[in-house]
Amino acid sequence: MNYKDGKYQLLVNGINHWVKIDGNQHNTVPLVIIHGGPGGNHYVFERTAGPKLAEERTVIYYEQRGCGRTSPPFSDEDYTVNMLVEDFKCLIDELGLFNVDLLGYSFGGELALEIAFTYPDYINKIILSGPSLIFSDSVYETQIKGFKTVADKELLKGIEQELSRNLTLKEKWNNVWALVDSDTVDRFLFQNKLFAEHNRKLWQESGLYNTGLMMKALEKNPPSTPLRNRLNKITHNTLILTGIHDRNTGLSISNIINREMLNSRLELFQNSAHFPDLEEEELYVKKTLEFLKP
Repeated sequence: MNYKDGKYQLLVNGINHWVKIDGNQHNTVPLVIIHGGPGGNHYVFERTAGPKLAEERTVIYYEQRGCGRTSPPFSDEDYTVNMLVEDFKCLIDELGLFNVDLLGYSFGGELALEIAFTYPDYINKIILSGPSLIFSDSVYETQIKGFKTVADKELLKGIEQELSRNLTLKEKWNNVWALVDSDTVDRFLFQNKLFAEHNRKLWQESGLYNTGLMMKALEKNPPSTPLRNRLNKITHNTLILTGIHDRNTGLSISNIINREMLNSRLELFQNSAHFPDLEEEELYVKKTLEFLKP
């Protein structure tokens, strides 16, 4: 690899990308961490499970275009799956790497699969943590059901009113998200209130926020063939890590991915919702490191 441990701003595909390298002394196949969102960042992961992974593995973080500490593209429309995949390829080339492992969480899991589909020879093993299949009916249904399970009486009444309207499933989903507050989102994303509070504290501490621009642009310009229809073309050894209480992407999505892929297995976390990396960090790190061993 061309770079040592540290933080960098690397010009990749015309955009300054925030990159952090840790554990380079281990000389392992680098583990590239791919964050979710769309439009998220790595601030929480690099302060929780990430450093523990770096005790044994070379870990590389990068934040996607317009996300976290990475510069935005010139146009608000310059977000497509193909662009994100090409950004990754250019970054790996800049770092002087030829083969890497991937760990993608939430939307990052979906992006990891898109990368592996497009550039299979660059990828060794894949870890998917609570992976998504955004803009699919399965996700809309999972999230609406999830909010109903954590809603108070007033919110539940509002949700039921939206569901009774003569709207498309996607419109109902959008309207449900417009109803929820931050406390509800915390209950939605976490099983344990203490971890929800810790996560939100780190979010606030970071000073970073999701502009929502990537989500809007990706929605307007989805891949010509849905990822779900291409999963059986991805043959890499893949581990899927999912909390059984995940109300965001849910077991349903992980089961679809596990069923369609040719070389994957699903590991369930009994006390976690969408973020087993926080709620069962020790077990999460153990399972990840075990899987990555040659």
